[in-house]
Amino acid sequence: MPGLIGELIEAAHRQTAARSAEVPLAEVERRAASAPAVRDFGAALRAPGLGVIAELKPRSPLKGPLVDPAAYRPAELARRYQAGGACALSVLAHTEGFGGRPEDLQAVREAVALPVMRKDFIVDEYQIAEARAYGADAVLLVVAALTGDRLAELYAYAEALGLHLLVEVHSEAEASTALALGAVNIGVNHRDLRDFSIDLGLTGRLRTQVPADRVLVAESGVRGPADALRLRADGADAVLVGETLMRSADPAAEVARLKDTQARRTLQEGS
Repeated sequence: MPGLIGELIEAAHRQTAARSAEVPLAEVERRAASAPAVRDFGAALRAPGLGVIAELKPRSPLKGPLVDPAAYRPAELARRYQAGGACALSVLAHTEGFGGRPEDLQAVREAVALPVMRKDFIVDEYQIAEARAYGADAVLLVVAALTGDRLAELYAYAEALGLHLLVEVHSEAEASTALALGAVNIGVNHRDLRDFSIDLGLTGRLRTQVPADRVLVAESGVRGPADALRLRADGADAVLVGETLMRSADPAAEVARLKDTQARRTLQEGS
C-alpha cells in the first residue's frame, strides 16, 4: 500500500523482525500460554449504553507528539481512563509511527481490570502471540493492511490463542470481507486512507450492512460528546477515542462526558 499507511505497515514488519530476532516465536508462544486469563472484550462492548474504548498513544504519525514523551505513563493513564468509565482500553504498540511499545500492554493490563487490546498494524503471528504474552485480551486486524489469505490466517491464529478480535474496515467492500470472515466486532475507521479526511457518516452507512448481532465500533474523528451522540444515533455500540483523550487535561472526565451520550440521547428523545 503506498503513502503513509504503507510506511507504517513496513515499519511494523521491521519492528516485528527486530523483536523476533531477540526472542523467537516459540518462546513468545510459551509465555503466551502462561499469560493471565483473557478478559471478555466482546462482553465489555455489548454493555448497555455507548461504550468508550479509551486509547493510549503518545504520538500520531500525522500530528506528531500528543504528550511529552517523558510524561507518558501508560499505567497511570489507564487508571484514569478506568475511573472515567471506559469499557476497554486500546494500547498502541507501534513504535515508529505512534511511539508505543508492546511492553506497554503489560503495564496497562496490571494497572486496571478492563480488557486491553493491542492496537497496531498486525502483519505477523508474532505480534499476536506477543500481545497475549504481555496480557492483551484482544487484537486489532486492519483489513486494508492484509492481502490474500493473511487476514483469515491471522484471525484464526488469534482465536486459537483465545484472543478477542476487532476487525477494522474503511468501506462497504471491506465490511463485506469482515462479515465473510465471521468477525463479531467490526471497527469502522472514518479516516480515508487516501487523503486522511474524516467521514463520520460512514458508521451509519455501514450499520445498514452489518447485522444487528455484530458489534459496531466507531473509530477516528470523535472530538467530543456531540460526535459520540451522533454515532450512537447512527448505530454505534462503542466509540474508540484516542487523540481527544490524550490531549485532555482531565482524561477521566472526558471519558465520562463521552459515556453520558446515552443519558443525553434519552433526554433529547423525550423532549
